[in-house]
Amino acid sequence: MSDYIQEQGAAASSSSRREERKIIFASSLGTVFEWYDFFLYGALAAVISKQFFAGVNDTTAFIFALMAFAAGFLVRPFGALVFGRLGDMIGRKYTFLVTIVLMGLSTFAVGLLPTYASIGIAAPIILVILRMLQGLALGGEYGGAATYVAEHAPHGKRGFYTGFIQSTATLGLLLSLLVVLGSRYISGDQFETWGWRLPFLLSIVLLAISTWIRMSMHESPAFVKMKAQGKVSKSPIRESFTSWPNLK
Repeated sequence: MSDYIQEQGAAASSSSRREERKIIFASSLGTVFEWYDFFLYGALAAVISKQFFAGVNDTTAFIFALMAFAAGFLVRPFGALVFGRLGDMIGRKYTFLVTIVLMGLSTFAVGLLPTYASIGIAAPIILVILRMLQGLALGGEYGGAATYVAEHAPHGKRGFYTGFIQSTATLGLLLSLLVVLGSRYISGDQFETWGWRLPFLLSIVLLAISTWIRMSMHESPAFVKMKAQGKVSKSPIRESFTSWPNLK
């Protein structure tokens, strides 16, 4: 009887570890893809400046392209506020889906966007809007992924588990650079004409993979418990700065 109980306990422990690895992998992979989408613009800023800011000299065009790149970073905190609140209302899983879809579609749209030569001033305006949508999505994704993993982590391992989320920015940057190099090799002399669009268009494939993976994820048990007990915060921002347990 004792051996049977030990075997059952070992099986349950093994199943729990597999689920934890799945959660880390799924959360990290989706966040890597989002960082890939986010960093693509920076890797292609020189080409983008010629395609979307062609109405001025090259130096000014490049500065404008970098300013559009910065717009994504500026709105990230607002994305964290908006999607953090949404995560407290509808759950972490569904917020995850919203952020990944918003990022993927925004990036894909950049790959389809007509240039300045085709639609004039509307091209850079739409580009900046799409860039801001990317920033909003990443702002919600990054904090949401860390929260989701932390709420699944066993006692004493939250720092270790969420550390995987911290590494996703580097991996996303590396992936974006590799894809840009591959696209440059494939398109050759046509890279600045149409080849630069390939990395952005690839994001629709990454979006499909991420969505499929995240649809199989379960809601955070901590959120389910808080919601069942009616303990979901009504004013999370205010409580973050006025509640003593949160300040410690």
